Amino acid sequence: TKAAVEEGIVPGGGVALLYASRKLDGMDLGNFDQNVGKDIVQQALRMPIMAIAQNAGKEGAVVVEHLLKQDDESMGYNAQSGEFVDMIGSGIIDPTLVVRHALADASSVASLMTTTETLVTEIPEEKKEPADGMGGMGGMGGMGGMG
Repeated sequence: TKAAVEEGIVPGGGVALLYASRKLDGMDLGNFDQNVGKDIVQQALRMPIMAIAQNAGKEGAVVVEHLLKQDDESMGYNAQSGEFVDMIGSGIIDPTLVVRHALADASSVASLMTTTETLVTEIPEEKKEPADGMGGMGGMGGMGGMG
């Protein structure tokens, strides 16, 4: 894609963000509020791969733990095959530009939410089941036994 040509690619499936979260380990920002914010960002960076694994029927926390214990930052979880693979070698990639913009946009929304006194969201409506069809109407009475 044009985005990949413009800024290159990173391993896909959320692993680029997962490995970026490692960079925050042990980082002390100097005050409690900033450290809490850092911890929130670190957990948020781990959510995409966790959600992908859970949607594939695996325990997301186990997949994340397995990936964080090893050193190969191109290694990830292929949800389709259920295997840990070299993501770039397997063709599971994301354009760097797209990942960078998604992270910047998420950060902007989170920042706005922390400085806003009121936030309006949509409450999901419970969808009602459609009414049953007419079903079989049986024979037509008065037709001389044709029913």
